[in-house]
Formats: sequence, structure tokens, C-alpha cells
Amino acid sequence: MDRQNPFHCQEEKAWCPGCGNHGLLEGIKEALDQLEKDPHEVVVCSGIGQAAKLPHYINANGFNGLHGRSIPPALGIKVANPDLTVIIHSGDGDSYGEGGNHLIHNIRRNPDITHFVHDNQIYGLTKGQASPTTRQGHVTGIQTEGVQLEPFNPIALAISLDCSFVARTFMGDKEHMVKIMKEAIQHKGYALVDIFQPCVVFNKINTFKWYKENTYKLDDDYDPTDKIAAFQKSQEYDDGIPIGVIYKKEKPSFLEGIEYLKDQPSLVKRDLNPDNAKSFMEGFF
Repeated sequence: MDRQNPFHCQEEKAWCPGCGNHGLLEGIKEALDQLEKDPHEVVVCSGIGQAAKLPHYINANGFNGLHGRSIPPALGIKVANPDLTVIIHSGDGDSYGEGGNHLIHNIRRNPDITHFVHDNQIYGLTKGQASPTTRQGHVTGIQTEGVQLEPFNPIALAISLDCSFVARTFMGDKEHMVKIMKEAIQHKGYALVDIFQPCVVFNKINTFKWYKENTYKLDDDYDPTDKIAAFQKSQEYDDGIPIGVIYKKEKPSFLEGIEYLKDQPSLVKRDLNPDNAKSFMEGFF
């Protein structure tokens, strides 16, 4: 690019040295720059957790909300101003644990927003207890005899709900990650991207080396529109985890299904006149 990246921010980062969030942050800044977005055109929403600090470290509009509640404000922002590029950054706990119910119904709505999940398979902010994606048998400071529950499979869930864009990538392969990020942002509809990244303090199993050795890129001849094949890919783990666009489907976005919003000026462009509310209030006085 000929221009200096406008998304760079000088804010000191409160992440551990070696944390995968550093590379992920650089990736999203590069993706937005390559798409020639400007900071005023972008909103980054998050909940709570290490991943959720990302809006503090990027020069764009930001909304830092409650734990597991990154999707509702993102949806509201997109409804109010569809011209904005709305992106969610949240962790595996924030997205799949506390935010699981919002995730399910956001897939059903299919709003035109992009959801990047920082998946380190552990709770990295609250001292390393198991997250929904932690594998069975993984010993933590809380699960001292190993995790007993089966891990949550976000890719399989999203495909089963016919999510319009489902992908996975690894922050250790920056070129691949940026490519997937750009495709997700450009997709019209809800895009879920699960991004593997290491937690160097609390997860000594799923390390940078482990992700490097246990992931493989989907072939160029792979067809992401084949739902059955995509679901089969979502089940792969022990013999290699596929990364790339696993499933996608073109279908109407949330706003296209609401007549009141579809053919009218966006909410932020409409005149606001409080006097118009008087007729609704008269019956209360």
C-alpha cells in the first residue's frame, strides 16, 4: 500500500510477551488497510477478556461491552448505520461460553457483521481455567484431574445452523490469516472466523508449535458450498485440523428482510424530532 497504515495505535498493550493476540492485532490492521478502509468507517466491538482488549489498540471506533455480550451492540450498530464495517473481536470463552446464546441467534439473523474469535482453548484472563474449546483430559489449575466435558465445536455448530460464512485460521500464518480476514469482512452476511492463537502462560499444550504442526490448509479444489463435505471437515481434529473457508452460502442478510429498514434511509440519517413521541405519551397523562 502507498499509504501509512491508518489503523496503527501507539497505546501500550497489556498482553503477555508472546501472546497470540499481538499477531492477530497486526493481522486485522493489515487486512483493513489492504481493503482501503478508513478508521471512521470501522467499528470494533468486544466483550471482556484478553481478546476483548483489542479495540483499545486499534485506531478505529470501538465498543467494549460486557462478558459474552459483544454481539448485541454490534448488531445494533449495523442496524443503525449499515454503511459501517462492523467487526467483533472476542475470545473462545466470551464467544462460545457466556456469549453462546447470542452466537446461535446471530447466525439465524445473518446480519452483515464479521466475528473474529481468538481461540486459545483456555481462559487467559481469569487464570487459566478450561474454556468451552479446551480438550478432554487437559489439566488446568482448576480442572486438576483433567477436563471431563467434551469440547464445544464452533465450526460444526455454525455449519449445522447454515451460517453464511464459516472459516478457521491460525495467527502463526499471517498471510493466510489476513486473506481469510479480508474474505470475511467482504462477505455480505454474518461471518464467523475461529482463529487459533497460543496462550503462552496458561496453555502449555496448544502452543504455537502445536498449532503449526496440527493444522493444514484446505486444497484449492475444496468446495466450501458443499454443506455435507463442510460438516465432515468440521469433525477433523486428531489427525489434522483444516484451516481456510470451510463453508459459505449466499443468502439475504438481516436488514434485507425488514421492509421498514430495507428501503429507507439508515437510522442515523433520519431526522430526530422528540415532539413526534407526544402522540404515544398522551395516554399516560
